[in-house]
Amino acid sequence: MKNDPEARDALRLIRATIEEHCPPGVLPSQEAVNGLYGPELIHEAEALAAAIVATIDKMQLRVMMKPSAPSTK
Repeated sequence: MKNDPEARDALRLIRATIEEHCPPGVLPSQEAVNGLYGPELIHEAEALAAAIVATIDKMQLRVMMKPSAPSTK
């Protein structure tokens, strides 16, 4: 997977999807990923996985903090 063009394309697609649908700030830029994780494809994959987990955590927190609807009974 070191420099597999298909793997790179797949990670690029996942990154674009996260950038489009996840909250801002959960995924660092590719340049930041190089500094935080490293320059290899596996490092990009680690950053993408971390962004997915961060998004789920934010969604769960939002659900837990949402006040329940008043009872109509």
